[in-house]
Amino acid sequence: MPPVSRLATAAVAGYLLGTFPTADLVARRASRGRVDLRRSGTGNPGTANALNVLGPRAAARVLVGDIGKGAAASAAGAVVAGPVGAHLAGTSAVIGHCYPVWTGFRGGKGVATSVGQCLATFPAYFPVDTAVAVISVANPRWKQRAFATTVVSSACWVLGGIVWWRRDLGNLWGPTPTAMLPIASALSGAVIIGRFVSAARAAPDPSPDASPDESTAA
Repeated sequence: MPPVSRLATAAVAGYLLGTFPTADLVARRASRGRVDLRRSGTGNPGTANALNVLGPRAAARVLVGDIGKGAAASAAGAVVAGPVGAHLAGTSAVIGHCYPVWTGFRGGKGVATSVGQCLATFPAYFPVDTAVAVISVANPRWKQRAFATTVVSSACWVLGGIVWWRRDLGNLWGPTPTAMLPIASALSGAVIIGRFVSAARAAPDPSPDASPDESTAA
């Protein structure tokens, strides 16, 4: 286990990288300062809201940027404190994205940032994670149920981490699977699910025709 000071540094670095305002910067540039995603559409600074408000090109930039900062945070954590630091920084980046100090702890849902964390710390599982997401979104009964899809994806991520750790399976360029893999996955998933729940509570009541999870779309 790395010294506490290194772990703390990895956590702080991951959190700060997670607070990078990808959606705000993309919206400002794409709209020449006319659109604030926090005041437009669902009010969420994320890919789905960027797609609805600004179009596919801006949404793609937000998605890539948010995935990138999750991966970058995990990589930075690995440099500072090894494999444990990578997991810790990745989860901290998700927390930073969801609760950035610079905007009064009002951030996005953290899904894309967690994808970057998975890509850096659990690349062997990444294709499975992507497949679960694609299948969920492709199913008409799940397509608009963002919260349910996120819960399923998070649960599979944790389960995959347990399997890879207990069976000592290979992890491509990621760190050797240890107990920290499912622990970090569970923590990130819990933060994201908690963010969905808080957003749903803060959102106005959906119209009678709306899907139960529409107001919580990322």
